[in-house]
Amino acid sequence: MSQMKYGLWLLTSMAAGAAFAQEAPSGKSLAATLEVYAFPKEGQAAEQQSKDEAACYDWAIGNTGGDPFQLQKEGEAAKEQAAQQTQAAQRATQGAGAKGAVRGAAAGALIGEIASDDAGEGAAYGAAVGMVAARRGARRASAQQQQQIQQQSATQQQATAEQIENFKKAFSVCLEGKDYMVKY
Repeated sequence: MSQMKYGLWLLTSMAAGAAFAQEAPSGKSLAATLEVYAFPKEGQAAEQQSKDEAACYDWAIGNTGGDPFQLQKEGEAAKEQAAQQTQAAQRATQGAGAKGAVRGAAAGALIGEIASDDAGEGAAYGAAVGMVAARRGARRASAQQQQQIQQQSATQQQATAEQIENFKKAFSVCLEGKDYMVKY
């Protein structure tokens, strides 16, 4: 290798090493944090790449209407809310048997008094039937409510994932326009 070529190679290697050393302390660029990987096709310095990524980040937010970091926070909050709603639905079934027993006992006492002049026996049968029926109804309602909560949560997660995917597309297009090879 001639001295001129070696000198140019050495200078290029040193510049590349210096650019690598200027990356963020975490070792990840903004693009890599978003799981979008950008390679500078024109040998842009790390500082320039950071500026380009920041500009493309802002551009992608403006064009998609969504900030992926904010969307992730909102998604986590929605999951937590769904878990709380599920717990509330489960707690709502507790005590349903006792309430049903009271209602059933009252109805059974009335029917027992009319049918056989034995309000006590009718109340006992009515309480048992009322308790079982109330528990079944409460479980059914709770299961339906939990299923609805899960469906809403899944729909929300899918919408968030689509918004993040759209953001990554816009971010990538911008970086490609600034001479980066991009994969996500």
